[in-house]
Amino acid sequence: MKIRHLVVSTFLTNCYVLIDGIEAAVIDPGGETQKIIQELDKNGAILRYIILTHFHLDHTLSALKIREEKMASILIHEGEKKFLKFEPDEFLTDKSKIKIGKTYLEVIHTPGHTKGSICLLGDGLIFTGDTIFKDGFGRTDLPGGSMADLEKSLHKLKLVLKAGMEVYPGHGEVFKYGV
Repeated sequence: MKIRHLVVSTFLTNCYVLIDGIEAAVIDPGGETQKIIQELDKNGAILRYIILTHFHLDHTLSALKIREEKMASILIHEGEKKFLKFEPDEFLTDKSKIKIGKTYLEVIHTPGHTKGSICLLGDGLIFTGDTIFKDGFGRTDLPGGSMADLEKSLHKLKLVLKAGMEVYPGHGEVFKYGV
């Protein structure tokens, strides 16, 4: 699987374009729609999914425009239902599997930053949205946030993360866990 890392919007949100064979997915398209579409077109892959790690605007801003142009499905955790201002195509649950080409990503529900925050676990890598960053974790003082939930989610992730695993956060630099 190829991973293209784009930094979008004034919020400096990490958007990831995943390509495996002829299929693609976009994680957290938080703005700069044309920049994301150009990256997809450059690689010639068919966009299947727009995966949102949580409902905040800096991670969702371009989702509807990309869905309209590329006919892809928007996926988000069911815990975000009451916070959404649009209708996704599918609600995810903990342990849902998303297939892109030959690659599978497993949904790990990690509430705390929001009720429906998720991480996406792949082979030797994880996309963490705003759950964890290189030097910390997401804030909990916005609607749907909970420090108690985040502490449980961080414990849950400690059981999954392995030293050397590539971590792709929602903001900041990509890093290797525990290195």
